[in-house]
Amino acid sequence: MDAAAQKRLGQLLAMGVPLPLAIPIALDPEGAQRGVELGLAATDRALDIVEEAVTKPKKTKRKASAYSKKYGKAFKKVAKKYKKKNGGWRAGGFKAAQKAAHKLAKKARK
Repeated sequence: MDAAAQKRLGQLLAMGVPLPLAIPIALDPEGAQRGVELGLAATDRALDIVEEAVTKPKKTKRKASAYSKKYGKAFKKVAKKYKKKNGGWRAGGFKAAQKAAHKLAKKARK
């Protein structure tokens, strides 16, 4: 199996296509679209999945900024001060925790 077919197979599996159906589609997407050459009982959904896998590139996840990482760490650090013993937030606790975390992250930035 060449690299392009492996990439298509990975995309199909990520989209939830069962492996026995994904392998022939990955090896021959044009034949799978016709549905005749491979002898598959291809449904409209399967054809849609094939078209999506072949035509649409997957969106890349954007990278977290340095500030958002610092804020996340600061929030985890201060959150316990604003929670009750059972783990729930106190009245106005989440808002206060956010404010404190932003303040701490801003201080750490300098």
